[in-house]
Amino acid sequence: MDNKAGDTNSMRKIRIEKITLNVGAGKDAQKLEKGAILIKHITGIEPVKTVTNKRIATWGIRPGLPIGCKLTIRTDLKREILEKLLKAKENVLKESNFDNNGNISFGIHEYIDIPGIEYKPEVGIMGFQICITLERPGFRVKKRSIRNKCLKKTHKISKKEAIEFMKDEFSVRLEE
Repeated sequence: MDNKAGDTNSMRKIRIEKITLNVGAGKDAQKLEKGAILIKHITGIEPVKTVTNKRIATWGIRPGLPIGCKLTIRTDLKREILEKLLKAKENVLKESNFDNNGNISFGIHEYIDIPGIEYKPEVGIMGFQICITLERPGFRVKKRSIRNKCLKKTHKISKKEAIEFMKDEFSVRLEE
């Protein structure tokens, strides 16, 4: 296959599949409510409460108990929101924030660091976690219900490729 200078394979282009915002509260119902208010304040979308499936007696956790809230963004808002969240981290991430499957995870310690987000007294000072999932065209093959297949190694997103994508698209720098 001849690749001329400037030609790129459209199936190799990396894109953002989804962004997940998460607040873990444990058994603390008050922190859970504050977390839900916080995520709605940042995105304008109501989050979903996450519940436990297991019983852990020493922690006082039983099945069906809400322990956190999350929001998955798959719409056109994801790029705009991600740019804001990265500005809160001053566009600096650690290499340890990237995994070997094309996912990026980091936390924001105080939501007031996000540009354009004002302090809410009912929430107080609180942080949350962000997970960014990257994909290429063709990743649907591993998720479809009929005739799902494994992705070839060459089509998966490596840590290096994820870092390069974030540098090119969002001007992210790696912390040294």
